[in-house]
Amino acid sequence: MSTVLALNSGSSSLKFGVYRVDGQRIDTLLSGEAEGLGEDGATLGATGIEQETLADASVNGVMQRLGQVLERARLPTLDAVGHRLVHGGPEHLQPCLIDAQVRQQLQQASVFAPLHTPAALEVIDQARTHFSTLPHVACFDTGFHADLPAVAQTLALPRALHAQGIRRYGFHGLSCASIVRQLEDEIPERLIIVHLGNGASVTAVKQGKSVDTSMGLTPSGGIIMGTRSGDLDPGVLIYLLREKKLDVAKLEQLIDHQSGLLGISGVASDMRKLHQAAPDNADARLAIEMFCQAARKQIAAMVAVLEGVDLVVFTGGIGEHDDEVRQRIVNGLQWLNLEGNVRTLTSQEDEQIALLAAALI
Repeated sequence: MSTVLALNSGSSSLKFGVYRVDGQRIDTLLSGEAEGLGEDGATLGATGIEQETLADASVNGVMQRLGQVLERARLPTLDAVGHRLVHGGPEHLQPCLIDAQVRQQLQQASVFAPLHTPAALEVIDQARTHFSTLPHVACFDTGFHADLPAVAQTLALPRALHAQGIRRYGFHGLSCASIVRQLEDEIPERLIIVHLGNGASVTAVKQGKSVDTSMGLTPSGGIIMGTRSGDLDPGVLIYLLREKKLDVAKLEQLIDHQSGLLGISGVASDMRKLHQAAPDNADARLAIEMFCQAARKQIAAMVAVLEGVDLVVFTGGIGEHDDEVRQRIVNGLQWLNLEGNVRTLTSQEDEQIALLAAALI
């Protein structure tokens, strides 16, 4: 048995959990989240501890406070720390121990996921300082899609670029792996996982393996997301560069931070706020409908890849909790006769991190 601290960082948040791993059995000993990192009023809350305002909202301050929380909880001695990373580049798809060389390679791979990787690396650096005697394991969202068939993995670009790592990687892999694990012996031959949240993706799973997915080289591709555009006509990017004189930084800001639900609606990236605004705001209604249609189209595409579907699983914040959006998507797929073959499951990314880290050490 192993006791693993799982760290799952976002741009301004850090989810953490301590798990006891015995083979495939996982028991949660403690879980919590720090929110608003780097901002005034940042908070931390955990199992059995009321949410508190942090005196030091830096990652260093959060890690110090987390160490105190773990010590006070009197948990079993930790055996390892597992870290979620969205992208490890072409060199790192499977879990690996983090040493100086791997840390440098992850820094180089941050160009593939500039929204996510820098924050994750800061957490890794501070965690390796505060938990310096423990092995630290990197667990990648791309791992579940590592064996995508060539027809799904290859971009329609010169082959020389593919050799340089320019290919479709796929993301939300820890989420997908957790869904497959939860289904266990019930997993059907043809499964579609619809992960809908601030980031969104649709994945086709055949006999437990990823065979196609909506995201590509980076987490910016695929269906419409909270602030990300998803797939675009490449000509749009060329036009913006050439005619609107956007530089790379401005283009990246536009695609990753100003587009998606926020860009369409002009209101918010949060689906809950869009529902509130929708009765009086046509653009908010349009954003919701475009999001649902994008998901429907991608689900239908994955049905074609799988040559049918036995089960559709919705997960993620919107996928699990937004009944209206989920129903809109399903209603547009009535021709698939999905009745009885749609489920919602909670993504257990942190447990998956702990499982992968324990297996490696």
